[in-house]
This record gives sequence, C-alpha cells and structure tokens, in this order.
Amino acid sequence: MELRDYTRVVWRWWWLIVLGVAIAAGSTYLSVRGQLPQYQAKTRVVVGQALKQQQPTYTDLYAAQSLAQTYTEIAQGESIRNATQEALGLSWLPVYTVKQVPDTQLLEIQVIDTKPERAAAVANEVANQLREKSPANNSQSDQAERRDFIKQQLDELEVNIDAAKAEMIRLQEQLAGMFSAREIADTQNQIASLQQKLNVYQSNYGQLMLSMGQGAVNDVSVVDAATVPEYPMPSGKMRMVMLAAAVGLALALATAFLLEYLDDTIKTPTDVDRTMHLTTLAGISRIAGKSPEEKLITAKYPKSPISEAYRVLRTNLQFSSLDRPLRTLVVTSPNPVEGKSTTVANLGVVMAQAGKSVIVVDADLRRPVQHRIFGVDNSRGLTDALLSAEPALDGHLQPTGVENLRLMSTGPLPPNPSELLGSQRMAALIERLKEEADVILFDSPPALAVADASVLATQADGVVMVTDAGRTRRNLAKESVERFQKVGANVLGVVLNRLKTGGGGYYYYYYYHHDGKKQRRRRGLRRWLPWLGKRSEQKQREPGP
Repeated sequence: MELRDYTRVVWRWWWLIVLGVAIAAGSTYLSVRGQLPQYQAKTRVVVGQALKQQQPTYTDLYAAQSLAQTYTEIAQGESIRNATQEALGLSWLPVYTVKQVPDTQLLEIQVIDTKPERAAAVANEVANQLREKSPANNSQSDQAERRDFIKQQLDELEVNIDAAKAEMIRLQEQLAGMFSAREIADTQNQIASLQQKLNVYQSNYGQLMLSMGQGAVNDVSVVDAATVPEYPMPSGKMRMVMLAAAVGLALALATAFLLEYLDDTIKTPTDVDRTMHLTTLAGISRIAGKSPEEKLITAKYPKSPISEAYRVLRTNLQFSSLDRPLRTLVVTSPNPVEGKSTTVANLGVVMAQAGKSVIVVDADLRRPVQHRIFGVDNSRGLTDALLSAEPALDGHLQPTGVENLRLMSTGPLPPNPSELLGSQRMAALIERLKEEADVILFDSPPALAVADASVLATQADGVVMVTDAGRTRRNLAKESVERFQKVGANVLGVVLNRLKTGGGGYYYYYYYHHDGKKQRRRRGLRRWLPWLGKRSEQKQREPGP
C-alpha cells in the first residue's frame, strides 16, 4: 500500500477512529474523575549497629545488608500487618510497601492513603512493630543484667591488670641487683609470663568494653520517622486519559485497517486498476429514490451533479476509441442489482442530449427493467423483432420522451435467451439497428449469472462493466472480465456506481451556474454531519439553477 492508500483508509474510517478515541478517553476520565487525592508517607529504619561503629568491618556491613532483605519480607507479612492494625485500632490497613535501599542496610516503608494523618501513623507503626518483633529487642531488665555482669567482669580484670603490673615492677627492681645467671634467667621468665597474662587481661578488657557499648547485629532502629504529608501525590489523571486515548487510537486504527483488509470489494479506481486492470470511465454517486422512474436523473435533472458524471462517462467513451467510433455498446455488471440498467438509460439520455441518435435495447431477457425506467409498454419488443423472418423495426422502437432517444424493450420473455442473442437473426437485427441510429446501447444480464452478456459482447464494438462501489467483490469482478476476454470481447472500462459522497478522493460534486461555468460544489459541514448529507442527496434530485 502507498501512503495515499493509508490516508484513504483513515479518511474512510475517520468516524470509527474518533469514536474509539472518544470512548477510551471518556471512559477513563469518568473512572478517574471521582478518585480522591492520595498522600504518601515514608519511614526509614536501619538494620544492625554497623553505622554506629567507628570502624565497622566488611562482615558487619554484609551481615546487616543480608538481614535487611529478610526484614523486608517480615515487614510485609501477616504478623506485622495484624499487629499494626490492632495497635492503631483500624479495621483495615492502606496499601504500604517495604523495600531495601540498594546496597545499604536501610529499609524504606511507604504508605499511600487518602488521609495524610493515617498514612503517617501506619508508616511509623509498621516500623515500630518491626523493631519490636526483631530478636535483638530485649527487655530493659535483661539489658541491665547484661551491663551489670560486664561491669563486674571489668572490675575483676582491672584488679588483675594492676596486680600483674605491680608484680612486674617488683621483679624488674630485683633483676637489677642480681648477679647469678640462673637467678637472672628465672626472673626474666617470670616477667615474660606476667606480660602474657597482662596482654590477655587487657584484650579481654577491651572486648568487654566494646560489647558493653555495642548493639546486636540484627537490631532494628528508626532513622527517619514519617511526618504528616502536606500535599497530595501527583494524580496523573490527565496522563491516564491521554494514555487511554492513545490506546483507543491504536485499537481503532488497527480495527480500521483490519476491516479494510477483510473488505475485498471494489471501492476506488485504484482497486479497479489492481484487480481488473481496466480504466475507470466514471464514478457515479448513488441516486436517491427507489422506483425505476426516479433513476432517470439525466432527463429529469440534467444540471444535477450526477448528470454531469454521466456526461463524463460519455466523454471518456468517445476518447476510448477515436480511430474506430463505437456504434454498439454492451453495458453489464458482474452481479444483479449493481446499477447496469440505470447506467444504460442515463448514458443513452446524455448521448441523445449531445445530438446523437440513440437506441437503447433491453437485451436482459430474464429481468427487463428499461420499460419501467422510461414508462413505456413492454408487450412488443426485441423478441418479436427476432421472430420475424426479416429484421423489422416497425412497431418495435418506442419513443421515450427524450429527443433522439428510442427504446426497444424486451417484449415477451423467451425460454432460451442465450440462443436468441447468439443467433444470426440477432446479428442481422444489430446491423439493421445501426442503419437507424448512431449509437445502440444494449442492457444485458449480469455477466456471471448467465452467458447472455458474453454472447452479446462478441457482436458489439465494446463492453462497459458496471460495479457497485463497496459491494462488488474483487474476485467476481475479475472473473467477469476474464469471461469477456476469453470470447474476444473489447472491454472498454469500468463504471464505479453508487459511490459515496467524496468517493475516497475520486468523485466530486459539480454544478452549473446559469452562465454555464463549472464550479466545485461547497459541501462544508455536510461531509461531517449525516443529516446534511441526506439533504445533499435530496438536492441531487432537484434541478439546478
């Protein structure tokens, strides 16, 4: 597909795209319009006491970070939730999340609620319950006993350290007055032994002092308590509406292109060229009215836009065969009820208005319509002329009320239409008709329904195929053209019938001023408002100024 094909699809399904965007955006707006503003409160807690140490070791930090992940799961468990709910006297808890700050021993507790006071209270209480549930949270009495025991051990070590130091000083004084090598060696050994004891005492003393001022590695303490938030969180309502509109647009576009892909009907001249490899001779808009008499718009309203479209068809047929003027034309369609009979009648009128002598022959010997369009009798016609031994036109050509235009209706319907149309008498009758008129137009049955059109096409100068825009399927249109090509018929082109207003950029309305100048009709809002479109169809039936 080319860019203009994508544009045409969007233009054709604009109402579906607008509807999809409106539904998606509107429903989202209605759903978020009543939402209350939300407030966020945060509390941060730290696991372990490594940050309080002057020189924490890697082991301390690693252990605290590992425990932080465990406490994250504990904080979101049912025990913490139930304890928090009971402590605050709430029947339910707002949504809260607990996550570890990457590469740290910090936990962040976030609570989102419509009430800022409740959000802050829940965040602080979750942190409090997490601290109380931690194994390191001992009672005050246990901590006091632990400190008393350590202090007692420190006092004993202080006595031992002082005694060891005093003994070492005494032995060193004695060592200065000794002369015996044996005595000197014994004294030195005693001093060395006291030094080792002193080192052990001092080491134990330092460890006890450290443990007395150090908490447990899995202790939990609050770093930043939550405060009552003053402003709500950004709602993001407009962003949600815009996102929904974008999703609706994408879905509507996808639906439009899917429908276009599944639609295998002929709608534009591009479809005609790609499917049938033929030229589009004209695009005819839908003619208002249901009765056959109302379809003869070129006779009743010759200045209407649709009548101008039939004149375009007449001109294109003239240019399609300059070297060999077209005397006999067969107008048919792939399927029934696609507008071939209306096309024949109106084409005959505009040719007659151009000064040519025209005869319209209703060769649809199965479902004739031309006598109803022109309002004439169908008791005699084509079948009566074929039954004569010699081709005779007397009494078989009827006036239509249009100057230079006569009609040969079908007459009584025969049981063997194909044999009659392919007979020698039919060929002789065609030659006789050429003597009576400049152009003979044959209204034939649908090409795919019966073989009548193919039989008649072999005796005519050209064939005009009428397709119903948006209804005729591509495979059927292609098959109908192939049937004519197999019998050697000259298919001149295609008439796109019953085009919608605008016709996907192909068909345009025109009207004539009293001075004869062609002007493009201003449609304005009629393109967008359906009721104005109906008014435009009604005006098509009215005569021009």
